Amino acid sequence: MALIADALSRVQPSATIAVTTKARELRAAGRDVIGLGAGEPDFDTPDNIKQAAIDAINRGETKYTAVDGIPELKQAIAAKFKRENGIDYEPAQCFVAPGGKPIIYNAMVATINPGDEVIIPAPYWVSYPDIVLLAGGTPVIVEAKADTNYKITGAQLEAVITPKTKWVIFNSPSNPTGAAYSRNELKELTDVLVKHPHVWILTDDMYEHLVYDDFEFVTPVQIEPSLKDRTLTMNGVSKAYAMTGWRIGYAAGPVELMAAMRKIQSQSTSNPTSISQWAAVEALNGPQDFIAERAEVFKGRRDLVVSMLNQASGLSCPTPEGAFYVYPSCAGCIGKTSEGGALIETDGDFATALLEEEGVAVVHGEAFGGSPAFRISYATSTEALTEACQRIQRFCAGLR
Repeated sequence: MALIADALSRVQPSATIAVTTKARELRAAGRDVIGLGAGEPDFDTPDNIKQAAIDAINRGETKYTAVDGIPELKQAIAAKFKRENGIDYEPAQCFVAPGGKPIIYNAMVATINPGDEVIIPAPYWVSYPDIVLLAGGTPVIVEAKADTNYKITGAQLEAVITPKTKWVIFNSPSNPTGAAYSRNELKELTDVLVKHPHVWILTDDMYEHLVYDDFEFVTPVQIEPSLKDRTLTMNGVSKAYAMTGWRIGYAAGPVELMAAMRKIQSQSTSNPTSISQWAAVEALNGPQDFIAERAEVFKGRRDLVVSMLNQASGLSCPTPEGAFYVYPSCAGCIGKTSEGGALIETDGDFATALLEEEGVAVVHGEAFGGSPAFRISYATSTEALTEACQRIQRFCAGLR
């Protein structure tokens, strides 16, 4: 009898984590490696948030909490949605999990039956399809092309909705492309969803505060309030507040869905870490001015990376509206051979040869469902980004 469940054969390990691990191993072995794989701000968690965690420890806030979060954090989440998004949620409609990924996992496992379809625009965050597969559902991939700045249209969405469609997973600004939907672009999608009342929407707003060039962030329920009763609006503190390791994601939605997700979490992780929850209360309720300051730094890095990549032979890099990723096409490099003798037949070959020959770690586009391309995270120092882009230019110049 086989030990490993059949379901596990349907999913892949996280490609982004794999690249980061590989870069770390090479560095430990003495190689000069610049890692551009991790989607993690290089800024530190603000001091007031750290102090709130220390204060919580000193108050003895170190016990189990309610499975889906402390009342104070749920109140802070409801206040955030009202203040920043103009959406009214009661604390009872709010949910806290140990990271954003468990929010998605809980929602999918709690709602998907065999045969249910989940629409996922590509390029997508690596975990979306695999979580759907683990939950027993069928991912339906809708490909957004570089010439539409990696955004799908209403017509594309309409074409893939069937009676089996249970969810649409929507992410703006996007990981991996940084693409963000304007109010009009999002309205085109919500107009389609209004016509299909059996379809639920999971909107991943994790990069809400990382937008550039006067771009205005909007979330689906803001555009179309009638979708509120079938939308799970998800966010977290990891990116905007530089709290990746604290592991706090949150969401709001219908009470019935919250109860189902709570049941799943009660039998898997139980409550998020008590100390991290108190830190998140301070993150959401405390000063917010540093977010715009840091976004300005990210914008400068974005502009640097886009400019340098577009100067590399065979690469074409759109300018994203948000997040801290760029997603250049490497179509012009396919079919060539590197100076080290590697034949570049796929974006995976490109990423592997780039790491081995120049010591730059990126994530290949196939992992995100959009090839031939690769993802760079520019959430690192300007110096490291400049050096990495020079190495990429040198690698591309050496292709024959």
